[in-house]
Amino acid sequence: MMPEDIILKPVLTEKGYDGIAEKRYTFTVLRTANKTQIRIAVEQMFGVQVKSVNTITQRGKLKRQGRNQGYTPTTKKAVVSLKEDSKPIEYFNSLS
Repeated sequence: MMPEDIILKPVLTEKGYDGIAEKRYTFTVLRTANKTQIRIAVEQMFGVQVKSVNTITQRGKLKRQGRNQGYTPTTKKAVVSLKEDSKPIEYFNSLS
């Protein structure tokens, strides 16, 4: 599996921006990916050294419109912390 298949997109929220200074980045990842696969994908895509990976699976929310209802898709997020001697991810430098 290619790293581009595992890391879907960055999560750009206020809480995500707060972690950039501490070299902590948040990504939306493939639901079936485990922490080891996420670590390898981030290291290959951005050329950095990963210290730890924390994951959370967000269940889809119930949405209603009139009498119809359904759930939004379930997603998985990964919070990746880099080692202190690792370089920061270039993409996030322009955002902070």
